[in-house]
Amino acid sequence: MTRPAIALKIDSNTFVGTHDGILRILDILDRHGVKATFYFTMGPDNTAKAIRRIVTQRGFLQAAIKLGTPSLYGMRTLLSGLLIPPPIIGARCAATIRQTVAAGHEVGTHGWDHVKWHDLLPWIPKNMLALELGRACALFEEVIGRRVKTVAAPGWQVSPDSLEIQDAMYLSYASDCRGSSPFIPVMEGRFFSTLQIPTTMPTLDELVVRREATRQNGPERLMSHLRQGLNVHTVQAEVEGGKFVYSFEEFIKRLQGAGARFVTLGEAAEEARQKDIPRCVVTMEDFPGRPGKVAVQGKAIS
Repeated sequence: MTRPAIALKIDSNTFVGTHDGILRILDILDRHGVKATFYFTMGPDNTAKAIRRIVTQRGFLQAAIKLGTPSLYGMRTLLSGLLIPPPIIGARCAATIRQTVAAGHEVGTHGWDHVKWHDLLPWIPKNMLALELGRACALFEEVIGRRVKTVAAPGWQVSPDSLEIQDAMYLSYASDCRGSSPFIPVMEGRFFSTLQIPTTMPTLDELVVRREATRQNGPERLMSHLRQGLNVHTVQAEVEGGKFVYSFEEFIKRLQGAGARFVTLGEAAEEARQKDIPRCVVTMEDFPGRPGKVAVQGKAIS
């Protein structure tokens, strides 16, 4: 039987997640000899402005309570952008980003202002979306000395305009969606060309919100979602690099014990290009355990 392949996608959304959580995750990956793909938010940490989701996103408050958001993120992060001036993450944490590169991991951008993109994408004009991505890519190139080859949309939020802008960037691939396998996106009747490597597994915080997992049994519950073929699992620096760090390391150990083959998203993209890649419709849908709608891979079309 073919061993399952697992790609770890590490998203860092906040200053604390990048400054502290990423270092813990790097340490675990180094000790277990695993390479991953990291996506860094480059601009201001405006986490406090996410308070509007209480009104705009059904289930946000209940999810925050179940997850223990105040203790997970810390008060400094929860006040950042309103009562505390927002740090520019990519500038303040440049050393951490460079350390990630030096350790042999893939890196890409997770946008400029994570909260703005996550909450307001449908209302941002296309020229402003291009500016958001452009600012993130410019600082990324300044930090590591080369252009961006991959991006991941904050909160799995995409639009036809954002996908069009990504095409113009000549990326190697993107990871913006939830789905089952690599595909080329079609959205609202518009066809695009950038390969998508979607997240295929639930995240740990989603399982906690759904009451399917705790810090203690999270690794076991994640393993139950492992399947043959490519598995893409999104890890959040603020979660698995914080109070769920034990769960993350235990999950790595269980994957290794099960004989899983670790790949980066870039390696997964190269393997996908050896086969026929379907065109699939992307729609914004509700997703179990996550407030609001996210981009979801739908049916294949000819």
